[in-house]
Amino acid sequence: MALNMAGWDRIVRLIVAVVLILLSAFVLRFNTLGIILTVIGVIFILTSLVGWCPIYALLGFRTKR
Repeated sequence: MALNMAGWDRIVRLIVAVVLILLSAFVLRFNTLGIILTVIGVIFILTSLVGWCPIYALLGFRTKR
């Protein structure tokens, strides 16, 4: 499994994940949409920590040169 995410992509994804989780916790109060945003946020955190995105791999897309 080769890395397919550049450093800037990982940082942006991590920031978006934190915003999604905070939005779901404080604004949406963990209703259905909040839970969906939390799951997406956790997936973004995991992919940014690992540096590999399965959707990028599926589409043959890479931000890492």
